[in-house]
Amino acid sequence: MFNHNKAIAILAAILFVTSTGFSQVTEKSELEKNWGEFIHYTAIKRLDAAKEYAKAILDNEPDPVKLFELCQENQAGYQLLVQASDNKYDAELAELSKKLLAVIEGGGFEIRTKSDVIYDEVLRLNGDTPRARQTAIERLKNAGEYAIPFMIDALSDPDREDEFARVADALSKIGRDAIRPLAAALQTDNAAVKSEVVKAMGGIGYPQALPYLKYVIENEQSSDLRQSAQASIMKINPSAVSVSAAELFYQLAEKYYNHAQSLEPAEDAATANVWFWDTENDKLVREAVSKDYFNELMAMRNCEWSLMADESYGSAIGLWIASFFKAESAGVESMPEYFGESHANALVYATTAGVEYLHQALARAVKDGDTFVALGVIEALGRTAGEKSLFYHIGTQQPLVQALRFKDRLVRYSAAIAIGAALPRDNFEESKTVTAILAEALASNSQTVVSDAITWNENLANSYAMQAATVMLGLAQTRNPVIDLSLAQEALINATSDERKQIQALAAQILAYLKSPTAQNAIVIMAFDENNELDMKIVAFNALTISAKLNASMLSDDMVNMIYELISSDETEASLKSAAAAAYGALNLPSRKVKDLILDQSKS
Repeated sequence: MFNHNKAIAILAAILFVTSTGFSQVTEKSELEKNWGEFIHYTAIKRLDAAKEYAKAILDNEPDPVKLFELCQENQAGYQLLVQASDNKYDAELAELSKKLLAVIEGGGFEIRTKSDVIYDEVLRLNGDTPRARQTAIERLKNAGEYAIPFMIDALSDPDREDEFARVADALSKIGRDAIRPLAAALQTDNAAVKSEVVKAMGGIGYPQALPYLKYVIENEQSSDLRQSAQASIMKINPSAVSVSAAELFYQLAEKYYNHAQSLEPAEDAATANVWFWDTENDKLVREAVSKDYFNELMAMRNCEWSLMADESYGSAIGLWIASFFKAESAGVESMPEYFGESHANALVYATTAGVEYLHQALARAVKDGDTFVALGVIEALGRTAGEKSLFYHIGTQQPLVQALRFKDRLVRYSAAIAIGAALPRDNFEESKTVTAILAEALASNSQTVVSDAITWNENLANSYAMQAATVMLGLAQTRNPVIDLSLAQEALINATSDERKQIQALAAQILAYLKSPTAQNAIVIMAFDENNELDMKIVAFNALTISAKLNASMLSDDMVNMIYELISSDETEASLKSAAAAAYGALNLPSRKVKDLILDQSKS
């Protein structure tokens, strides 16, 4: 039966015959030959051969523009390539086809954004025939945001006054990609140009323009411009007239933060553009930035505009901080050049911000399950906030307490450490959870599977274990009435045999503050553990001294006798004997025990 696939194969074969050397005298380039062979063998289902020609094209690093032009000449062949990229039965062919498509898209992007071509098309807007003007508009629309600087230049140039009307008319026909550069162009001092930009935004009819138009209404001195901006808003969304510019900018920032599909940059470009107005030269300029953090940068910029519209709009500060941490989480080595070399990182801004804004950012991170933002904000809170600040409420929610239930253990660890470090004095429901998480962090090591968001490694494990142990010691030494460390006794006892000496030492010191025979016995066992070096044994006896002073002796006679024998032995190293003797004395044992020690050393 004659089916659709056969029809495509035959059509492609015919196109191949007519596009190769059979019907032409001129010799084809290697790229043309390989492309033709790839299409031919793809069409007739000789996929092994097709893959070899695809590899040959990619290995030769083809000119993207030339490959794009070949696709333009052979649309049926291009459709075969698109189908091949979705081949579910041959993963290699699909991957090779996707790489070819990426090259082709790059070629299309290169063509449509050529400066000289765009400049000529702007000139053609003033052409003699409607068809020429319409062709120019279509090509400028294809250029998208890249056309806007050339069009604004034409509108601003007094020597090109005869072009003004038609260029202004074409502005609104470029489409939604024009909004970002047009928004930046609103900062021009040229009232005539600004007026046309305002009208164009209304003509495009895209909600992204609303906050900028409302800003004009709230800040522009010219009544004509204010009326024009209101008319444009009415075309897009009449209800926005009653909303402040600060709120509209904040809403747009949230859409960027949440990666709204309607705000995504052009797919065929390797980078995205952040647009600025160069006041010195009265020109639009762009900064090409990584797509990995473009949305976050735009969220930050809209938060900045929100604060410019209303400096008291505090919600924009919390979102700005979250956006900055989220941008840094992309892992890109450097932020855009417009930040400047001395621009501080997100943590610096976060620690400078008040706790209200940090909790706004943390609440957002907890809701979104964003590990990177949560960790950054909690670190800032831990550095700057006291007990009252850490338990800040947003409505009925306490973001830091909620973080104790976060899906990622790194965030739970950080939240518990921050709360513990604040040495809370007032009871709260999750106090036992804090103890449990601190105990878990103390026991973490390089083999612990902890996080999907961040690669777990030995350095992280050691860092969290040390932080947890240090916080627990602080809680113990201050006799904290809220965080009950006795619930972590088992983890602390296990830590006395940890391979990490610092963890061992801290665990023994924490156990010294627990009024528990089991804890005190564990310290003695650590002191006599043959696997421990001399310094660790001395640390254990010093911890026993503290425990004895605080809690008196809770040791069995066998334990006491072990210490006694160590002290009385001539083979015991002097520093160890001294530490053991101090502990023995602190135990405040009955006089008969001390009598034995005195008489045993007597020479009379």
